[in-house]
Amino acid sequence: MTKNLVIVESPSKSKTIEKYLGKNYKVVSSKGHIRDLATSGKLGLGVDIEDGFKPNYVPLKGKSKLIKELKKDVKESDHIILATDPDREGEAISWHLKEALNIKDDDYSRVLFHEITKDSVLEAIKHEGKIDQNLVKSQETRRILDRIIGFRLSKLLQSKIKAKSAGRVQSVALKLIVDREREIEAFKQEEYYTISAFFDDVEANLFEYKDKEIKLTCKDDADKVINSLASDYKVYSVEEKLRNKKSKAPFTTSTLQQEAANKLGFPTKKTMMIAQKLYEGIDLGSETTGLITYMRTDSIRLSDEFIHNTFNYIEKNYGKEYIGYPKQAKKKDNVQDAHEGIRPTSILRRPEDVKSHLSSDEFKLYRLIYYRALASLMADAKVNQTTVLFDNNDYHFKATGSVIVFKGYLEVYQVYETSDENYLTGFVKDQVLKATDLVSEQHFTKPPARYTEASLVKKMEELGIGRPSTYAQTIDTLKQRAYVTLEEKKFHPTEMGVETTDKLQEFFKDLINVEYTSKMEEDLDKIASGELVWNEVLKEFYDEFEPRVKKAFDEMEKAPDQETGEKCPECGHPLVIRKGKYGEFTACSNYPECKYVKKEEKQVIEVAHCPNCDGMILERKTRKGKTFYGCSNYPKCKTAFWDKPLDLKCPNCNSILLEHGDEIKCSSCLLYTSPSPRD
Repeated sequence: MTKNLVIVESPSKSKTIEKYLGKNYKVVSSKGHIRDLATSGKLGLGVDIEDGFKPNYVPLKGKSKLIKELKKDVKESDHIILATDPDREGEAISWHLKEALNIKDDDYSRVLFHEITKDSVLEAIKHEGKIDQNLVKSQETRRILDRIIGFRLSKLLQSKIKAKSAGRVQSVALKLIVDREREIEAFKQEEYYTISAFFDDVEANLFEYKDKEIKLTCKDDADKVINSLASDYKVYSVEEKLRNKKSKAPFTTSTLQQEAANKLGFPTKKTMMIAQKLYEGIDLGSETTGLITYMRTDSIRLSDEFIHNTFNYIEKNYGKEYIGYPKQAKKKDNVQDAHEGIRPTSILRRPEDVKSHLSSDEFKLYRLIYYRALASLMADAKVNQTTVLFDNNDYHFKATGSVIVFKGYLEVYQVYETSDENYLTGFVKDQVLKATDLVSEQHFTKPPARYTEASLVKKMEELGIGRPSTYAQTIDTLKQRAYVTLEEKKFHPTEMGVETTDKLQEFFKDLINVEYTSKMEEDLDKIASGELVWNEVLKEFYDEFEPRVKKAFDEMEKAPDQETGEKCPECGHPLVIRKGKYGEFTACSNYPECKYVKKEEKQVIEVAHCPNCDGMILERKTRKGKTFYGCSNYPKCKTAFWDKPLDLKCPNCNSILLEHGDEIKCSSCLLYTSPSPRD
């Protein structure tokens, strides 16, 4: 009989941990969630509204066999250790495992692994606890909220305007994109001019007249200034100032997503998938270990041990003067400080030393995380900043320059954070100079920038919409629903995205907005801390929400079928676009009298590069409407998958990875599996 049974989410994590714990432990995986809300009952919500919002959980499709196997493992074990991820979602998975596997209170313990290294795992095993029911209720409330809002609003929009879905966070994020597009459309361009005087390679810019800010709104204004200038410029101020340039804090989930997008060009989903692998464990030849701490966090706190070890590393490799200080977070109500910021598990494990064991993208992300954490504990850079002011008939010009006099953290982080140096020497007060050139330039004000993935994540975090672990999935949903398109990495709302937003604002303006969504996140946090009762929060929401839904069903106008401009070849009535079980199709408007359906060329959706030829893997449909994925070079290349391929390679055999329900698996060796990112 197995003495101890450890259950985690990820198969790859289970293999790593089992190596650490020894023969008295068996480590198995739940492969993510095992249960979810049913789609039965009133309105298909899987929630009994009348009975205090009691949820009805059922096994996820394809998980019944796994649950049976886990029950057998539980029965054969003396003690059960639930070691799912150390966050709200992980806590809920542990609770679902306990309930579904009929584990008694006295027979289990809850253990948190903040990093997957031998020392941390062995230490965590010593600190057994129990499931935090407040965290579970917080996650459960979030899931019920998302189910109610998602199901009810999606059904409404599908029936009225043929939109695909709506969601508590998704619809607010879409509104941000739509609102920004309207700001751009309403923007009125304004002309302005700048004037610059050059003294060889030094540029001085006009900034004031008689100690007051000057604005040049037309060419006549600029010409008037130029005609008023004399040939001589007098230096009336030379100021040198030594300033500190501080390093940034260690990564949180959102800042990692932003920086990986900006510096590496990674989509948010890709960033989280790679980070998951780095956290769960990498085979380094001599050992298998996690390279980073848990990657779902909004804390920048670092452990005392890591700080101590890093300070020693800095002193040894760079000198004592390079030792800095830990960064302190600004107080925010919605920050969860349960675990650390994202950092390497060991400062001694340099990216360059493990590069041969990592894929190209894994190396890039680990390198970014490693040097960000190291830089955060290094001394400030010191910059000598020089400002020279020139006077010409009461018109004042300014030239600035800066020189790094002590690199500090830039010694390791300059590859990601460039700091241009501009030497400004040789100027003394009261010196009189003649400009080598005088340039007037026309400019136009620019509209607000469209959101990128990075800037949208940043905005959502600032506004308190969603959680760090949900940003990537929210963005992915907007793209999948065709509510937005990405053009040159910038979001553009589609016509359907705009219409969906407008209809939701017409009927749910007080509920689908930044303020309400942010407040709901705060309420969920208060449930987690025990300050609020979960079903009371749900009741307050539902009592306001459901009447509005019913009103919208009654009053929202149904969009007419969109005519294609073609006539039915069988009866002459207009052809219209309709939505069916397997997507949109073109049919006769005279249905059911006429049942003509136009045969359309199938939309080509490329999902990945073919691993066996130079073709692309395309999303296709069987005759019965089931989705599969096959090569564009068929029948010459017969490569095909039932699961969605990803443009990612297996770390074990270099074969293409597939997305299979709640997990990522290898198409070939079957040795690699990982939970599909919950973000």
